[in-house]
Amino acid sequence: MGDNIDAWLILLRTPGFGQAAVRERLAAANGDIHAALAQAQQQTTLRDAARAWLRQPDAAVLASDRAWLAQPGHRLLCCNDEDFPPQLETIDRPPAALFVAGHAKLLLLPQVAIVGSRNATSAGLATARRFAQVLGSAGFVTTSGMADGIDGAAHRAALAIDLPTIAVVGTGLDTVYPRKHQDLARQIAAEGAIVSEFPLGTRARAEHFPQRNRIISGLSLGTLVIEADLCSGSLITARLAAEQAREVFAVPGSIHNPLARGCHKLIRDGARLVEAADEVAQILGPAACALGLELNERLERAGASPAAATGGWRSDPEYGALLQALGYDPAHMDDLVGRTGQSAGALSSMLLMLELEGLVESLAGNRFQRLPEAG
Repeated sequence: MGDNIDAWLILLRTPGFGQAAVRERLAAANGDIHAALAQAQQQTTLRDAARAWLRQPDAAVLASDRAWLAQPGHRLLCCNDEDFPPQLETIDRPPAALFVAGHAKLLLLPQVAIVGSRNATSAGLATARRFAQVLGSAGFVTTSGMADGIDGAAHRAALAIDLPTIAVVGTGLDTVYPRKHQDLARQIAAEGAIVSEFPLGTRARAEHFPQRNRIISGLSLGTLVIEADLCSGSLITARLAAEQAREVFAVPGSIHNPLARGCHKLIRDGARLVEAADEVAQILGPAACALGLELNERLERAGASPAAATGGWRSDPEYGALLQALGYDPAHMDDLVGRTGQSAGALSSMLLMLELEGLVESLAGNRFQRLPEAG
């Protein structure tokens, strides 16, 4: 595995490559990352900087990457991993790999992107908090960009009621942007996941944020926009969601509020007008079921059970403790947190895998029930 990670890191850090080029070389090498690296090293048409790096990668940089990945909860999630989120495979320019801090399995759960203005009104922030908590309680993970305003409000609202949340960022995961979200980033990594396609050491640059927006919308079954002016970056996320054939929702506002104009434009262009989170949950329910089936089929094609993607729950004492704590009567997520001592984020990931294995059923109201094992 260490050799594989080194090969991935070398390709991902090759100057001028980008994630699309890594995917192309991986496909040409039939999924063999070492063969992909060897082909790149033999290519004579690359720029001097790329050829120099491939000929002699910076050992200190690679050592720093490996040290970061060795920390608990840190991972490089590669597109040929069994648990790479299948919803990203259908988007334009899918990432080849994602750096993850936190619970990577959460990326497999049904998600809703909640985005909007960085300078939101108090009413807009309250709306973001309400939608995040209701949707979270209905089984949808809130995914956003950890920016000021609507993004931060949605993340914090989920965490406030012990629900997981996912932040997709436009920097390396050793950088927190904006800086004032240091505490929020720590909370998200502990209870949810922070995700980036950019290597460590990547600083905030304007062009990175539209790139990360395609991952926010791509991971999510739908994108909800709450307060946005006509120049808001959240309109880019909404456009990308529409191009990815995902649902786009917009909350209307007063005609006198400049931050409502972007939402009104989206509605005129075909976005669904929503006034309550339950509307979003009802519309996305069938897509959430389809995502679970797609994941199951993907793992079966790979010759693995859903449980195998977790490392094998039958040999994992935490899964055994969860099943014992669950019993055969319906239990609310809050009760399971208390019984197991696990975070809601970790439990959500484990429960998804057990549900796909046919051992757990999810019920309305964020409740779960253990099912008898066949045979």
